[in-house]
Amino acid sequence: MSKLITWVSAARIRTLPLSFSGIIVGSAMAAEKAAFNPAIFSLAMGTTLGLQILSNFANDYGDGIKGTDNDERIGPTRALQSGLISQKEMLVAIVVTAIATLVLAVLLIYASFDSDKWLSALIFLLLGVAAIVAAIKYTVGNSAYGYRGQGDLFVFLFFGLVAVYGSYYLYTHNHEWISFFPAIAIGLLSVAVLNLNNMRDRISDANAGKNTLVVKMGEQKAKNYHYTIIVGALFFFLIYSAFISRQLNDFIYLVGFIPLILHLNRVGNNTNPKDLDPELKVVALSTFAISILFAIGLVW
Repeated sequence: MSKLITWVSAARIRTLPLSFSGIIVGSAMAAEKAAFNPAIFSLAMGTTLGLQILSNFANDYGDGIKGTDNDERIGPTRALQSGLISQKEMLVAIVVTAIATLVLAVLLIYASFDSDKWLSALIFLLLGVAAIVAAIKYTVGNSAYGYRGQGDLFVFLFFGLVAVYGSYYLYTHNHEWISFFPAIAIGLLSVAVLNLNNMRDRISDANAGKNTLVVKMGEQKAKNYHYTIIVGALFFFLIYSAFISRQLNDFIYLVGFIPLILHLNRVGNNTNPKDLDPELKVVALSTFAISILFAIGLVW
């Protein structure tokens, strides 16, 4: 039982609601077009779950073998760092999770496209493979992009644009430029979680040679960046609602931004990086709540 608890901890359950947010928003936009499909929804949720767990396992492994996860680090103790899971065990878990995620992605593509849509199916297959590679390469290997300050870009692309707009297209097979606005908003909120994580670990990351965007910018610029991406997310949601809203229900997601506004005040006044750790849950759960309220507003 203790080993199971260790693996559950390594999967970082608290990050999973954030990963679901993009699929929920994309599915809600499809439902508003009467294009919702339960099979596509289930497989999309399973695929994004696999990608998030894969990313967490790979992050644990990559930072663990590089020595980035050490006693100086503020966040929760990682599996490799604690010695409760060996390098070999984590490598096996990464491979198994990657294969399972790829299988789910293939099933998702099969459920979404008929045989005459082979080009779209191929593009999404390539996107699925790219997402798996990106989940692993964030911290694993000598060319890990998370160590070069590029993590924010990849999170924005895969947890924002691909998750929201990609899932919307899987349902509808239609390109609509306006659907990019919620995708950008969720992408920015996902980046906010990563930025907050990197703000918390700024000193230990710098000492370990992990040059995140926060390490490159410094504390104050990282805070300003944090304000910008969260306010930007609100802006892009409002732009979308301004185009499609027909009733006040379409704006109930604004309630989910209240904790984020209070959060920004705490970040602005923060002087101890350790105090930023609880804020990760605030941003992740607020993003999940916003996605749920956004969906309710569209389909209610």
